[in-house]
Amino acid sequence: MSLSEAEYMVQENSRTLLRVENLKKYFPVKGLFFTKGYVKAVDDVSFTIEKGETFGLVGESGCGKTTVGRTILRLIEPTGGRIVYEGRDVTKFRKNEMGWFRKKAQIMFQDPYSSLNPRQTVFQLVMEPVKHHGIGVDDPEDFVVELLELVGLNEGHLYRYPHEFSGGQRQRIAMARILSLKPDFVVLDEPTSALDVSVQANILNTLKDIQEDMDLTYLFISHDLGIVKYMSHRTGVMYLGKIVEVGESDRLFEEPLHPYTKLLFSAIPVPDPDIEKSKGKIEVQGEPPSPINPPSGCRFHPRCPYAKEICREKEPEFKEIEKNHQVACWLY
Repeated sequence: MSLSEAEYMVQENSRTLLRVENLKKYFPVKGLFFTKGYVKAVDDVSFTIEKGETFGLVGESGCGKTTVGRTILRLIEPTGGRIVYEGRDVTKFRKNEMGWFRKKAQIMFQDPYSSLNPRQTVFQLVMEPVKHHGIGVDDPEDFVVELLELVGLNEGHLYRYPHEFSGGQRQRIAMARILSLKPDFVVLDEPTSALDVSVQANILNTLKDIQEDMDLTYLFISHDLGIVKYMSHRTGVMYLGKIVEVGESDRLFEEPLHPYTKLLFSAIPVPDPDIEKSKGKIEVQGEPPSPINPPSGCRFHPRCPYAKEICREKEPEFKEIEKNHQVACWLY
C-alpha cells in the first residue's frame, strides 16, 4: 500500500494521534417506497486524542457514543467529516488500503459472549488476526502464551474454548487478541458493562497496566461516569449526536459547565446519605428528542431549565472557557 499521495497527508501536531473533524453518521429510515428521513446518530462531532492518552466519551444510551467509535474505525462508513490518524486522512482510504490502519487501530466490544468465535480455541482466536495480516511469528505458541500472561491468563488456557471461561476471562482473551497486532490505538466500547462489579476493577486495572507498558492510546466509551473518571485523562460529553463539553476529567467532574453535564453528574450516587441529600440536583423535563427530527438551536433546550430564546433559534458554538475546557452553550 502506498500512502505517499498528498491527498492522504494532513499537517498535524506531533503529539496528536487521532483528529476527528465534523464527523457525521446518518442512518436512513426506510418507508414502503422511499426514505422517510435520517437518524442523525452522529452529527458534526470533533475532538482530538493525544498519544498515550485515554479520552472518555459519556452520555445517555442512544446518544451516539458507540457509533462514533465504530465510525472512527470505519466499521461503519461515515456520512461526512474527516478521521485523521497519524496525519493520514483515513476517510480517503480505499478498502484495499485499510490494512495499515486495521493493524494500528483495534476495538474491544461490549459483549464478551458474542465477540469470540465459540468454535475456536484461545490459541486460534489470538493467532487469527496475526495470520490474516500475514505477520510472521517464530514460535506461535510462545507468542500466544506471552500475550495471555500479559492480560492475566496462563498457558493452561491455551487450548480451551470460550464457553469454558467467565465473562471477565473472555474480555482478557479479547485483550490478548487485540494486542497480538501491537496496535497504537484501541476503542474500548463499554468493555466492563456486561461484567460483575467485582470483576470490573480487575479488568480496568489490567487495561491501565497494559496502556502504560505498551504506550497505548484509548477511546473509552461508557455510560458509567465513575469508571470514565477513573480511566480517562480527558472526557467528552455527548447529547443527541453532538459533543456538548470536553475537558480534563478531574476538572470536568469537579466543575461541569453545560447544563446537561451538570444533570449527568448530579445523578452520580454518593455513599454518604447526608451528602447525597445536601447536593443540588437539576430538575429536567421530558425525554430526549428523536434523532430523526432533532430540535433547532441547542438540542438540549427543550429539557434545559436555563434555556433562553437564542438557545431555541441558534446552535451554540464550541468555545474554550478555560484552558483545555470547551463547552457548547449560550450561557457562556
